Amino acid sequence: MKKQWALILGGSSGLGLATAKKMARHGYHLIIIHRDRRSDLEEINTHFKEITLTGVQLLSFNIDAANSDKRKQTIEEIKTTLTNSGKIKMMVHSIAKGSLKPMVSNEETTLNHQDIEITLNAMALSFYDWVKEIYEQNLFDEDARVVAFTSEGSSRAWEGYAAVSAAKATLEALTRSIALEYASKGIKANCIQAGTTDTKAFQIIPNSKDLKKKALERNPNKRLTTPEDVANTVYLLSTDEAKWITGTVIKVDGGESLR
Repeated sequence: MKKQWALILGGSSGLGLATAKKMARHGYHLIIIHRDRRSDLEEINTHFKEITLTGVQLLSFNIDAANSDKRKQTIEEIKTTLTNSGKIKMMVHSIAKGSLKPMVSNEETTLNHQDIEITLNAMALSFYDWVKEIYEQNLFDEDARVVAFTSEGSSRAWEGYAAVSAAKATLEALTRSIALEYASKGIKANCIQAGTTDTKAFQIIPNSKDLKKKALERNPNKRLTTPEDVANTVYLLSTDEAKWITGTVIKVDGGESLR
């Protein structure tokens, strides 16, 4: 029996790591792409060891997923490993690398064209690049699912969030088009809009404490979204029962966005 693989871009912390653990518990072998400092690797490797104790295989690559040369090289390595060893059933994009500079400020550096370009490349365009190249290398399962993480900021304005907001809006647009144009190839594409989740990436957003407080006030369930809430939904989208869900944004926020 051939293995089923999940490829997670940004799988060493937050939503990506929670997703990796969830998929492993359901028997998925994992390919994790992450970009981390050497000082953080000991903790990350502890998490990866915990995952392999479930009995699945885990390949990890500490690279910049938005770098085209590194991407091509890594996909070649993945292809070599997966030869006669299954296909990628699920691809998850969980890259949080973006500029959080304000547009106008007398005290700090302001957002420029390059900041926006780097953010768009990492948080949106890289999703399409990986889908395209994985498909062209014939590494996707015949019933593959691709999922990207968006946020409420794709359609709302927060100070200091302009570059990320633009990237999330682009990400959603690309997901819709992937769902349409790759449908005949068996690929289903969706975005998950998580509610406010207290991850490392969230904590560096300007005024994150205020956003967290407001989220708790807005949420009818009176708690924040957890990485595990999001990971559960990713798994649901991998099931046979979810094969008719494509081209949409699924809110996983406990009702936070209702008001």
